[in-house]
Order: sequence, then C-alpha cells, then structure tokens
Amino acid sequence: MMQRVRAALHGALLVACALSATVAAPARAEKADREKPINFSAEQPAEVDFEKRIGTLKGNVVITQGTMTIRADRIDFKQNPDNSLSATATGNPVSFRQKKDDSDEYYEGFAQRAVYDGQKQLLELFDRALLKQGSDEIRSNYVSYNSATGIFKAEGRPDAPGIEGPGDRVRGVFQPRSESPLSPKGDSAAKDATAKDAKAAARDKAPASKSAPPLRLTPDASLGPAPARK
Repeated sequence: MMQRVRAALHGALLVACALSATVAAPARAEKADREKPINFSAEQPAEVDFEKRIGTLKGNVVITQGTMTIRADRIDFKQNPDNSLSATATGNPVSFRQKKDDSDEYYEGFAQRAVYDGQKQLLELFDRALLKQGSDEIRSNYVSYNSATGIFKAEGRPDAPGIEGPGDRVRGVFQPRSESPLSPKGDSAAKDATAKDAKAAARDKAPASKSAPPLRLTPDASLGPAPARK
C-alpha cells in the first residue's frame, strides 16, 4: 500500500515539474508587439472587414505591429482576440522581421510564401526559405520558427514547380560564439603567445643533460622465442 502511495506522489511531482517548466518557458519575441496597433498599407484597393478584423491586401504590401514588419505582394491577415496578428503572405520574396524580447537582435525570414500565427508565435516559411538571426542562418524549402521557444525546424523538400530553390536539402551556418574558450581574444591571446615563446627560449638556453643510457628492447613473450642467430 505504501509503495502505491509513493508511486502516486512521485507521478504527481513529475507532472507538477512538467507544468512549471512549461509555464516558465521564456518568450523570445518582443512581448509588447501585440499591445501595439496593426498598421497596413498597399498599392491596390484593399478588402477589409472592420467588424471581423480581417483583410486582403495586394501590391507592395506592408504590415507592421510594434517591432514586427511583413512585406509581400499579397497578404491575407486578421487580428486575433488577443490583439496579435495572423497572416498568410505571398511574394518574391516575402520578408518577415521581428525583434527578440529583451535583446537588440532581430530575427528575419524570407520565402515565397509565409504563414504567421501570432497566437502561437509560429512563423512558417515555404519555398526558398531563409531564416536569419545575426550572422547565423538556415536555408531550406521549409523552415518554421517558434519565437516563444527560440526553436526552429527545417525540412528538405523538392522545389515547387517553376521555382528554383535549394532542393531537398537543409543548409545552415552557425558562426563561432564570441565567448568560446577555443577562441581567446585580445590580451589573453597575446599573453599566451608570449608565455609560449619564453618557455621555448628557456629550453634552448638550458645546458645539455648527460646522455641517457641506451634503451633496450624487450621482445613480447606472446610473439614466441626469438629466432637463433646464424
């Protein structure tokens, strides 16, 4: 009976830890964006329903909300109940840009088609997709990025008909971290080089030691008896 109670308590503790980890997950996109108004502009007549908060824009379309900017040839969009933006955009290419939370960095996405869900903070890029953050980048025909978790996914897919892309491969570049212990910078690198030169000079000036006795090679017994000399 006691073992069952302990097992039940252990299971409840694991569930509680999982829930707390989910709640504590930091948001990576600019959290204040959804508190800002949605601004949109286009070159062609727009179809907008102010009651439903939805619209279709065509011709050099630009939509902004806070630090987020979407540029495309066409964008179908809506304002969600939490005031966040969701949109499906097509263009050659579509560009998406948003500031990371508590950082001066932006992440950027480029593709022939993009789908953004503001409630899930999920960006999906289709065909000739490129996701960039600083000098790091990932390329594929499909890339998704969850700005709430900072995790991206990429899949190799065949090129769309009439679109020359990266094919069914995923390519990416991660630049070295500036704080990497394998890449000493500035004074520390100079000090290391000076110390190495001093040690080498000391070895060169040291007096020669007495010659060591010659080494004797001992045959391995597992090889069998040594052959007799002739």
